[in-house]
Amino acid sequence: MTDYLWKNLFKRTPPEKALHAILRENILFEDLTSKQLRFVSNIVHLRKYSSNETIFRQGEIGVGMYIIVSGSVTISAQQANRGADKEAGKTIITRLGSGDFFGELALVEENGRRSATAEAAETTELIGFFKPDLLEILERNPLAGVKITLRLGEVLGRRLRETTERVSVLEEQLKRNRAE
Repeated sequence: MTDYLWKNLFKRTPPEKALHAILRENILFEDLTSKQLRFVSNIVHLRKYSSNETIFRQGEIGVGMYIIVSGSVTISAQQANRGADKEAGKTIITRLGSGDFFGELALVEENGRRSATAEAAETTELIGFFKPDLLEILERNPLAGVKITLRLGEVLGRRLRETTERVSVLEEQLKRNRAE
């Protein structure tokens, strides 16, 4: 069969198209040109996780972030001093789905520890984007690296504002509860 001789070698395969589209929809990569996105697509890492498989654990050193391609991820935190019963001190923070991302603080922290545990809630496919990947992009394609880094700063700033607002609300509720 000589069919392979006529195959378009430059035609993108569906997974490549999907990866490109997923990255394009993520705030960190939305300002990149198509050429820059192709460059990033060749650097990121795809990985599948089974249901209940741990992606990372609270307290581990973080090395990068993850974008959910399919499936869902549960983010939980273990409360300190809860004794041997790990499940009793476990607080579910959120459940994330396709298109969501998490762990981005690891891209900027030096040996920062994970503040929560991430676990696949079902069979889940993730794109891993790690600190060495970001450094490689900054070195090999500085304009793309700067675009990603600026967006990363925006995301971290927004999450800090949201956390500050949430802490203020909880503090106010605590004051009201004490007054009652």
